[in-house]
Amino acid sequence: MFTSQLVKRFSKLSTPFYYYDISVLEKNLDSLSHLLKPFNKVFFSVKSNTNPKILKTINNYNLGIDAVSFNEIKHCINNGFNCDDIVFAGVGKTDREIENGIKNNISYFNVESLQELELINSLSNNLSKVTNVSIRINPNIKCDTNKKIQTGSSDDKFGIDLNDISYIPKLNQLSNINISGIHFHIGSQLIDLSPFISLCKKSNEITSYLKENGLNIKTINVGGGLGIDYEEPEKNLISNFKDFIHLFNTKINLDDNQSIHFELGRSIVGQCGFLVSRILYSKKSYNKNFLILDSGMNNLIRPALYNSNHKISNITSNQNTYLNYDIVGPICESSDTFARNYPLVKSERGDLIVFHSCGAYAESMSSNYNLRDNINSYFSDTI
Repeated sequence: MFTSQLVKRFSKLSTPFYYYDISVLEKNLDSLSHLLKPFNKVFFSVKSNTNPKILKTINNYNLGIDAVSFNEIKHCINNGFNCDDIVFAGVGKTDREIENGIKNNISYFNVESLQELELINSLSNNLSKVTNVSIRINPNIKCDTNKKIQTGSSDDKFGIDLNDISYIPKLNQLSNINISGIHFHIGSQLIDLSPFISLCKKSNEITSYLKENGLNIKTINVGGGLGIDYEEPEKNLISNFKDFIHLFNTKINLDDNQSIHFELGRSIVGQCGFLVSRILYSKKSYNKNFLILDSGMNNLIRPALYNSNHKISNITSNQNTYLNYDIVGPICESSDTFARNYPLVKSERGDLIVFHSCGAYAESMSSNYNLRDNINSYFSDTI
């Protein structure tokens, strides 16, 4: 993947920077697109990556947008997406954000509480609009993932309680909303797909109940959460869309004119992105080998936030000897640590280090902590 010519180009660039392999992104989009049925629609979870070049590529494949703030909506409109292809999710939408979403005629809101539903109805009435909404339901399904990215158990803040679904048919009588669907999201970075089988069962029970009580919904939004391979990314650059999409297409019971909506982010963009950094210092302290890089948790916060692991490569060293390193950044926090006791070829000051699988939740979660500069992004088709 990192040819000698590419490494030579990297060596001339100021580090750190993000690098995107557009061919990997396109291969994932091709794989996903070929698996979709006419009753499927994918909304890209834009919180995973907001880079305009990445969004332009995604827009070429006619995906919609799953946004969680109005600024995300505005950003996507400015980058060529149609308002009626944008879904607005999020547990804490402000009145102003809701008003702006209504005025821009987005596809629908994913509503996370009964109080929010009543607010959307009131604001829609003020604007003389009828607004499409999908009710997010917390199905109380626990997943084998990091607790901080689990979103569908009874402990989590998202969605309405299963026991409150009896209110939904009554609330459809509100004059300025149209309950067009239901919505779920049970967690992120899921490799084991078995929790999604449980989700399909719950979804079928809920849609059947709503139908019996006079509410025929049009869309079943099952969220996203499909994981990627962080350990051996080069062996699995294309996500397992085949099993994921097939599972829902075969296990969700659909009536005529109903469709399944997906919110995929990481699985689309995760493997196309890299963080490239340079070693500032190599030192030994109390029997530990440290590599101190010019990139920090402000450029890639996942290890500090989730204790997550990324594959790390030295792409300039010619050494054959391996040492165990604590690989750390320059931020004045002990949590600014990418890996501990990580086996890497013997590395020296000036070597280039690459973090793999940074297409999702790296650039989009970056910050200027310690007043550090924003870093550049480069692309395989232009570098």
